[in-house]
Amino acid sequence: MSLRRDLSLSRAPALAFASMGVLWGSFAAFVPDLKDEIGASDALFGMILSVSAIGLMSAMLVAPALDSRLAARAMPVGALFLGIGFLFPGVAGVPLTFALAMLWVAFASGLLDIVMNARVSELEAAERRSLMNLNHAMFSFAYAASAFVTGLVRAAELPPIVMFAGLLALIALATRWMQMPVAQAEADNPKGLGYPLGAVVLGGIVVMIAFMTEAASESWSALHVERSLGGNAMQGALGPTMLGLTMGVGRLTGQLISERIDNAVLIGLAAIVSSCGAFLAAAAVSPLQAYIGFGILGLGVSVIAPTALAMVGQSVGPGPRTHAISRTAVIGFSGFFLGPPMMGLLSEFAGLPVAFMVVGGLLIVSLIPIALLKGLRREARG
Repeated sequence: MSLRRDLSLSRAPALAFASMGVLWGSFAAFVPDLKDEIGASDALFGMILSVSAIGLMSAMLVAPALDSRLAARAMPVGALFLGIGFLFPGVAGVPLTFALAMLWVAFASGLLDIVMNARVSELEAAERRSLMNLNHAMFSFAYAASAFVTGLVRAAELPPIVMFAGLLALIALATRWMQMPVAQAEADNPKGLGYPLGAVVLGGIVVMIAFMTEAASESWSALHVERSLGGNAMQGALGPTMLGLTMGVGRLTGQLISERIDNAVLIGLAAIVSSCGAFLAAAAVSPLQAYIGFGILGLGVSVIAPTALAMVGQSVGPGPRTHAISRTAVIGFSGFFLGPPMMGLLSEFAGLPVAFMVVGGLLIVSLIPIALLKGLRREARG
């Protein structure tokens, strides 16, 4: 009953999260085909994804102003803009055109991400309830379902644009229920004055490592299953499907226990669990073992970014909340600069198993900023 009530409260942003999830889930399952279509090596493909993150970072910086101007229409506009953008990577044909298409996708994704996270944070403050993990779970479940369906589309040898056009039509229908007004305090503080820099920086580092892990797993899990372990197209699509499904389960679990466990402790435990999953996926000798590894990784990493964003949102007043979350996301989304080239270069010269071992190591390193963030909160409380 509590989950149903929480989902009803956050219906508008939950639909936005789901819209983003179906698009990125389909993209992740199509990665082997998209990579072959443009004739890119692992290193080049990783660099293209990294360069496209310029669009993402640009959106992080302008999102508060666009959010203020678009107001209640910000989520519907962002979702449609993202859906249209995903029509182009599958028909790019060459690396340069693909990179330009991904710049569009990244900008739209960043804009929608900031707006919908800010709306959830506003709801959390107004309702005095934790809602961030639940909404991120909607992304993950939509991601998993879309990746699975995309596997069927790939097996039927249909082009990516067919899948993305269908998803755009669904998103266009859903935008009717995505409108949600901006909190008045946000509207009255367009410059976002007065947020704690320390919490933003530490929270951003935690989110960065989580997003590096998610990006590495989403973009390279299908390739790992198909190339390293000899899987077919459907088996490859099950990699991101398993990741998305377990991330959804993990986030629902995080939603249920977030009121009973300290957020910093929750993130620390999640980092340890997800690192074990990355190590298992790296050591896998069959697709089944890789699925188990990606599943464990998904369960753990699922709660890290939303819980860290929730902590930042809770540490500021309503006026600068969108700005604080956007600045946290600027730091966090730098993981999309670092993750793709790291995975591409490691895969090119050492293989994908080694790349996933490095991902596991980074998750262990994330325990340091988590501990510092917990200490900062304790000091602030006095």
